[in-house]
Amino acid sequence: MTDTDFEAARRRLAEEQDRVEGLIAAVKGELGEGTEQESTNELSGYDQHPADTATETFEREKDFSILESLESELAEIEAALTRIDNGTYGVDERTGDPIDPERLDAIPTARANIPHTPRPADPTHGSGAEPI
Repeated sequence: MTDTDFEAARRRLAEEQDRVEGLIAAVKGELGEGTEQESTNELSGYDQHPADTATETFEREKDFSILESLESELAEIEAALTRIDNGTYGVDERTGDPIDPERLDAIPTARANIPHTPRPADPTHGSGAEPI
């Protein structure tokens, strides 16, 4: 990779980092602080139908799951930026080979190449055998 490629990757990752950090802040803002009861603006859990409480619990758990996914994505972005700083960006962590530039273009946080495995032979073609 050239210096221009590294700088383009750094800019793209920094933009993605800003986007993900904004999403994390938004989700955290929706979740609020405190207990589930406090975040659903209920003074008492007794005045709500159990199905309503279940819906609120489901939505809150979904938001926590989204937050966890975003935080994981942010960690991958930060790790990719560190690899750029260390000069190891674009190098397969398992083999030490260069990562395919098309893969890095599609997934800038990629740590490795996709292993190329041959497709299994079609038993009805090329072997001369008749299908069963």
